[in-house]
Amino acid sequence: MSVVKLQQITMFNFEQYNKIKKNIDFLGKKTEIIAISKNHSLEDVENAISCGLEVFGENRVQEAKSKFEDIKKRDNKIKLHLTGPLQSNKVKDALRLFDVFHTIDREKLLKEIVKFPEAIKEKSFFVQINTGKEITKNGVFPEHTKSFLHLCKTYGLDNIDGLMCIPPINENPTKHYQMIIDLSKEFGLGRPSIGMSGDYLHALHFNPKYIRLGTVLFGKRLWENFTSTQKDQLTKS
Repeated sequence: MSVVKLQQITMFNFEQYNKIKKNIDFLGKKTEIIAISKNHSLEDVENAISCGLEVFGENRVQEAKSKFEDIKKRDNKIKLHLTGPLQSNKVKDALRLFDVFHTIDREKLLKEIVKFPEAIKEKSFFVQINTGKEITKNGVFPEHTKSFLHLCKTYGLDNIDGLMCIPPINENPTKHYQMIIDLSKEFGLGRPSIGMSGDYLHALHFNPKYIRLGTVLFGKRLWENFTSTQKDQLTKS
């Protein structure tokens, strides 16, 4: 594989970002794009920032810390979203770094978060709903949404902005997004966090607050993160 081809795999695509932004404007939506930079380099992040991006998402606390700790110290416009599962032993570090949390989903996590009342005042939280009831995914089952939201209030986590979901990969996402909209209306919540690179066009019809875009903006994962088989496939393509 040539160096140029490798760079094309990992480089931030500002043209595509602008295209999606224009589509959002055309549809009359106020949806914000979260640029998901997990598994991509600090250089890729810096490139995106130089293009004017200010909102990023990461899935792991440690990786995010290595890339964004210094960036956020020198630029307070940068907002960082945690879009992956949060382990309870990482809560303290996460609250220092992230501004928005998309995967609140269990009582153990709530107990840990509310240990830091001052830190959570300025944060925003979304409850992850497992709309497909998949055993391989985190999230609250839809029928337990009411009781979990009540649990949040009981523990003192009042700033739940909305709901988030990741539809099953082999199903039409529309019914899952409609379920999230219905639950949001039922419980008086704000606009949801729905839509990723493969289905954001479906999600935009539901006017989400956030869409979470990784591959469509940054391309595939870093070369060193590919398996040997994946590398062989790419070099032959």
